[in-house]
Amino acid sequence: MRAVGWDFEAVASNVDETRRESEDAVSYVKRLAQAKAETVAREISGEALVLGADTVVVIDGEILGQPRDDEDARRMLKLLTGKWHEVLTGLALVRAGDLPRILVDHQTTRVYFAEMSLDEIDWYVSTEEPNGKAGAYAIQGRGALFIKEIQGDYFNVVGLPLRLVYELSQKI
Repeated sequence: MRAVGWDFEAVASNVDETRRESEDAVSYVKRLAQAKAETVAREISGEALVLGADTVVVIDGEILGQPRDDEDARRMLKLLTGKWHEVLTGLALVRAGDLPRILVDHQTTRVYFAEMSLDEIDWYVSTEEPNGKAGAYAIQGRGALFIKEIQGDYFNVVGLPLRLVYELSQKI
């Protein structure tokens, strides 16, 4: 958001991110984005625009969030290697105040991961970059070495589709 000159304050929402039984990826990221934005909006006094977002990676029907540990990161990277996957980000904008308003949407981007050897996976995990990243990689960091192709919004893969944020901000 700094890249486009928007002033903001990051506030942790501390919402439960447990996926509900039979909840698909789109419903999941949209629900979490909305819960995050509404939680923070309730804590703010006066008018404010609150953005909530959540990103996951989906491959072969499996939803990948952030890895629990290095072994989980290795597992995720082995799933991604040499295949297409989707990155989904749910967004929610809440106009806090006396008459709160909310808009919720999502963005999907397809990403093709190059083949990674086991040594490359071990090296990448050892950098600690996969920690805290949906799908265990960061396209804006060392993970870029393994991205062969992308279809859609690059910023969505980074974790915040700026164009969609802008479009929603013009409607709320």
